[in-house]
Amino acid sequence: MTVQVPLQAGLDAAAAEYPRIQLFIDGEWTDGTSGVSEDIYNPATGDVLGTVPHASSDDLDRALEAAGRGFRVWSAKTTDERGMILHRAAALIRERAEHIARTMTLEQGKPFAMARGELMGSSKLLDIYAEEAKRSYGRIIPFDHDTELTVIHQPVGPVCAFVPWNFPAGSPMRKISASLAAGCSIVIKPSEETPGTITEIVKCYAEAGVPAGVLNLVFGVPAQISEQLITSPITRLVAFTGSIAVGKHLAELAARQMKPAMMELGGHAPVIVCEDADPSVAAARTAVAKFANAGQVCTSPSRMIVHESVYDAYVDALADQASKVKVGNGLEDGVQMGPLANPRRLQASIDLVQDARQQGATVAYGGSPIEGPGWFFEPTVLTDVPLGARVMHDEPFCPIAPVVSFSDLDQALELANSLPYGLAAYGFTSSSATANRLKYGLEAGILSINHCGGSVPEAPSGGVKQSGYGKEGGAEGLHDYMITKRVNHKLA
Repeated sequence: MTVQVPLQAGLDAAAAEYPRIQLFIDGEWTDGTSGVSEDIYNPATGDVLGTVPHASSDDLDRALEAAGRGFRVWSAKTTDERGMILHRAAALIRERAEHIARTMTLEQGKPFAMARGELMGSSKLLDIYAEEAKRSYGRIIPFDHDTELTVIHQPVGPVCAFVPWNFPAGSPMRKISASLAAGCSIVIKPSEETPGTITEIVKCYAEAGVPAGVLNLVFGVPAQISEQLITSPITRLVAFTGSIAVGKHLAELAARQMKPAMMELGGHAPVIVCEDADPSVAAARTAVAKFANAGQVCTSPSRMIVHESVYDAYVDALADQASKVKVGNGLEDGVQMGPLANPRRLQASIDLVQDARQQGATVAYGGSPIEGPGWFFEPTVLTDVPLGARVMHDEPFCPIAPVVSFSDLDQALELANSLPYGLAAYGFTSSSATANRLKYGLEAGILSINHCGGSVPEAPSGGVKQSGYGKEGGAEGLHDYMITKRVNHKLA
């Protein structure tokens, strides 16, 4: 079943298809038993795409019981057996990438090419995890002649996971891929604002042969769902991506049950542009990352700390880059930045610029909502921003780039590390010695030098300080989903 939505003239008619949204519990699609639903909006037009049903307490109990049964079935399979199914799921996601990417653009707003890239990267992560699980060897420890001392790794158990709306494929796929590759089952609650993408992805897992109960998809009231899933004796691990405030609440719920938690929380990534860096190159590479997904990225470069000798050149170049960004409906050709995902982010953008202006900042480019339908905001560059402005200490999560100057690297590092965040950081320099100072001096779990690249499936990503704990991606990405068991076996 699809719901037809109006699109601007010239857009592909196939992009008007949006999936019917249901819960997926114990291998079956269902509307649930609550009788409650909410609307889903296209952020580029403000039109309603469809509705998403809310799970009742009984629905959640069924999902939990299914996950318990599913775990026993799934964990009993060999890593090869699980791997074959997961590789099939990854192949199906790639085969359907065009359709799923259109769904993502409709509900989240990001340009179609970026949505498709997100899906391809997510399927790659699934392939990597499927193979990495085969290499969770454990080890044999020399001990004595009649004792075998070993360390083995086993799946932790059913997982409950919660993910936001900014990466409708990437965020849930990180949790689902790691859980299933490790041998766990999962009950996942994605955002009610972007349910179509994950609906299409779950279909791929089901059609690939993932047994009933192993993967369960629910939507509804976040506080109710998190409380019931986390406090249930069935779940063994809490995996969350989202804000620090919500992460702390969920971590507290998990701690009361003595359950491990994996927290990928917010950030406010500094960009240090050193005096020996090319300001034009630094600005161009920063702009690509800053305005990607309309700045709605937890690792987005969001505090530009620029040496005073290249400050003016960097600001001019960054403002020029911002002026060239094509903003519009993500299904239109050539669009580089779509709308903000919801009215909350649009209002937050307005408020941040207003606050910065009131405190003395200058708008070098942008700074205003874009007239017309949808929730669009101009790519924005702010200069001479006072350190007390909200945009310098509150995670912006919008296309606003504040720029401040520094005179020596110690000062820049102190400013970069002054916030409680520690997710991502970036630096630009032509000196190996300076790069080494950035490498060891910046307090962040993810560091990129001379570019602003994001997460990659081959390597771990995760924060320090209040940006969370645990890793996603690479070999480390499976560790949180497994327990380590010491076995001391007397042979005689």
